[in-house]
Amino acid sequence: MSVKKDLSIGVLAVQGDIEENIAATRNALREMDLTGDAKKVIYPEQIERVDGLILPGGESTVVSNLIKIQHGGIFQSIRKVISNGLPTLGTCAGMIMLSKRAYDRVIGETSQQLLGILDIEVERNAFGRQSDSFELDLDISIIGKVPFRGIFIRSPVVKRVGNDVNIIAKIDEKIVGVRQENILATSFHPELAGDTRIHGEFINCIIKHKQKSK
Repeated sequence: MSVKKDLSIGVLAVQGDIEENIAATRNALREMDLTGDAKKVIYPEQIERVDGLILPGGESTVVSNLIKIQHGGIFQSIRKVISNGLPTLGTCAGMIMLSKRAYDRVIGETSQQLLGILDIEVERNAFGRQSDSFELDLDISIIGKVPFRGIFIRSPVVKRVGNDVNIIAKIDEKIVGVRQENILATSFHPELAGDTRIHGEFINCIIKHKQKSK
């Protein structure tokens, strides 16, 4: 695949694994022999200029509240660019933010503001709290035959998927990875795995989108 100009990939810099996603994206670009960079984005004008957007893992309620209270304008900007087809990767909290409905395993319904673009319903903290974190090898066919080490920290599980959503990863019958057109979302934290293949697949999505947009 040829790209005539550098790729610009934004990582929403509100809260969570921001630096880890920047590092994983830069490593993936280098391994793919592509020019470009990953950078923090927080303002609408930054978000509307990137070729792809990462919503990182963190605390989804905190992120939503910070966006709403301190950075109100970016919520609408994020929704607009993703609705218009901008390739997006959401990990853990990012998956929750993208979803149409989210509820907590313990407290039930929440008042968390969601983007409502990814046609899934998620259960937050489905595997338990911080002390219940774990790692597990996952079979993810879109990135090859070698298992991917999934790192699960207060992770959600997808309980329902829409007709246009493809399931890309499961633990037994629990859905932990999905794809909907230009959106990739995982319950786990690929930015912490030391394996760039998820970020590489996201970059491939960006390249294809740019080529179609010419």
